[in-house]
Amino acid sequence: MKAFIFIIFLTITSLYAKEVLLLHSYHKGYAWSDAISETVEAELFPYQDIELSTLYMNSKKINSSSYLNKLSLLYKEQFQKRHFDLIIVSDNDAYDFAIKHKNTLFKNLPILFCGINNFDKQKFYTKQLNNSMTGVLENVNIEKNFELITLLQPQTKKILILNDKSKTGLALKKDLNPIIEKYKSIMEVEYIDNMNIENIQNKVSTLDKDTVILFLLFSKDKKNRYFTYKKGFKKIKEHSTVPIYGVWDFYLESGLLGGLLTTGKEQGKIVSKMAIDILENNKTIKDLPLVEKSPNHYMFSYQELKKHNITLTDKLLNYTIINKPKSIYEEYTEFVLLSIVSIIILTVLVILMRINIQKRKKVEKDLQNRIKFDKVLLNTIPSAIYYKNKDGKILGSNQAFADLFQLDIQEIIGKTAHDLYPYEIAVKNENVDKKLLKNLGQDNSELTLHFPNSTMKHIVLSKAVYLNTDGSIGGIVCIMDDITERLQQKQFLIQQAKLAEMGDMIAAIAHQWNEPLVELSAQVQDIQTSYLLDELESLSMDTFVNESMIQIKYMSKTLTDFRNFLKPSTKRVLFSIKKSFDEIFEIIGKQIFYLNIDLEVLYKNPQTEPLIYGYENEFKQVLLNIINNAKNKISENIQDDFDRFKITIVVDSNEKYNIIKIIDNGGKIDDKIIINIFDPYFTTKKEGTGFGLYMAKVIIEDKMKGIIKVQNENDSVVFTLKIPHTIGVLHENITTRR
Repeated sequence: MKAFIFIIFLTITSLYAKEVLLLHSYHKGYAWSDAISETVEAELFPYQDIELSTLYMNSKKINSSSYLNKLSLLYKEQFQKRHFDLIIVSDNDAYDFAIKHKNTLFKNLPILFCGINNFDKQKFYTKQLNNSMTGVLENVNIEKNFELITLLQPQTKKILILNDKSKTGLALKKDLNPIIEKYKSIMEVEYIDNMNIENIQNKVSTLDKDTVILFLLFSKDKKNRYFTYKKGFKKIKEHSTVPIYGVWDFYLESGLLGGLLTTGKEQGKIVSKMAIDILENNKTIKDLPLVEKSPNHYMFSYQELKKHNITLTDKLLNYTIINKPKSIYEEYTEFVLLSIVSIIILTVLVILMRINIQKRKKVEKDLQNRIKFDKVLLNTIPSAIYYKNKDGKILGSNQAFADLFQLDIQEIIGKTAHDLYPYEIAVKNENVDKKLLKNLGQDNSELTLHFPNSTMKHIVLSKAVYLNTDGSIGGIVCIMDDITERLQQKQFLIQQAKLAEMGDMIAAIAHQWNEPLVELSAQVQDIQTSYLLDELESLSMDTFVNESMIQIKYMSKTLTDFRNFLKPSTKRVLFSIKKSFDEIFEIIGKQIFYLNIDLEVLYKNPQTEPLIYGYENEFKQVLLNIINNAKNKISENIQDDFDRFKITIVVDSNEKYNIIKIIDNGGKIDDKIIINIFDPYFTTKKEGTGFGLYMAKVIIEDKMKGIIKVQNENDSVVFTLKIPHTIGVLHENITTRR
């Protein structure tokens, strides 16, 4: 799954990545190009939305017009399905290539450049290249290196300049001419750019001691033989006995003495910052000025300075010496510093250990005080509390638990459920404990305890697993909450709510008795008339008695239903939802009928009898309260006999709940008060108590562990009752034994 998410992440990232093309003039392995590449890659790496692609033109080895034309065709093929956001070019060949093809290969793309020699500023602005291009120039300061040579080696009488005929080399030659003219009166300057390697080697091997070499470039000799930068420099270095100065830093590791050097790393840093400004900071090419001053730096090789016995003058303030070995002082300084740091660390460790010991003593004392406090706190709590190990043996308890079972605390330790409860109940407790220890969960159950002194208590037993400090299971904590008084108070409130409904109930009975009383009255009058007319016969008398008894039994059943409704339910039983509705409609059905209210009961699963495990009479009280409220509301809204209202009852079920919806179209409840209708004492009736719906919520949610809610749907009100098929609560009559 993690791999799948990672692939999706990469796919999304690639879709929104900003593509950058880095186009080098030269080849991979050329130190200058490699330094730029490594720096650009390092600077752009933190930005995950930037994807960098690198291409090399290889112009050091081949630079013909036909080659460049073929290269443009190749790139055109490569770029067909690529959508670059930015182009970076390094050195002159790539720069010229980008200008030539900026309206084809790189159309409408911002272009950054670096490492550009012999920059034609006038052409740049005349052709308005500055609208789509900017970058950093590479200015090799040859004159400063002449000054450096005369500063470090004032006895110098001759400078031999080595160069090649590459595009960069020719640009450097152009810059050299005025400098040579300036210094020819001071020293001899010899310039070589068209000689075989063998001749050059012979030349440098015969130089006098008052001569130095200024090495610019050497990639091809007169015979057009190609040399890598390392190989070309090495072939000259190994035949030279005089210092070699230069203008590029990548020759330092190969034996260059030093100079005011241009570094590819600094070029790469500047052009990378420009790229980040464009891609991440929403800047444009015009926002980024051309960097004309090349970031050059004085750098020297320690071995070459030492070899030629050259000391750097104080006039050079900022410079870098590479490969400088550590002095004896520096080595010993590190040792001393390391020793001092070690002593400090050891001292700190000793202090920390001492502090730790003191803290441990304090914690131990606090722990002892906490144990005493917890013991007092435990015994102060009125609820009975005990805890036992994984084997079910009691490890300790508070005084309330000992008092509940009329034992001393010490007597309780080591006992199990079998010592306190009958066998069947003890086994059930053990099964619950096994489940808790397996799932590391919690459990709540209700118990009714009968004690030898004839007292009875209703208890909520809460259990939870506790862990040791090492994470292993320690055992189970049990809390016994005595809810006897609360249950009695709730039952009292339920009865009060029932009494509050008596007015409607009596009115319902009056409606129920109305028809049978009329029928009895007619039958009595009929028998009287028969008697006066001397038409009374035995058969007529039997018929009268039978018909009268039917009406009397019907009236008696109504009273029985009323009496059963008032009787509190003391036990949970499994009962039928349909039967509950039938008995309620026996009481209030006539009232609903006489108000011209259409009553419809829909059972979604008529083939299955919907059953509930709970308190039957209290459940009927809830239904009666909701239906009565709907009936009363409808009766208030009836304007004439033609108004038709409806009460719809839908009975459904799912895997967990029986679901009952009671819907009436007598008008919705005000949105401002609908959230308060289940609050105690909240009523909209002038003579209402505010108990009915509050007790409905208590019965459904507290006693039957269900859910009751109300909502408006258009102009109708929908009460929804969700009641579990069975209530997962252990409820047993338990007789304690000692």
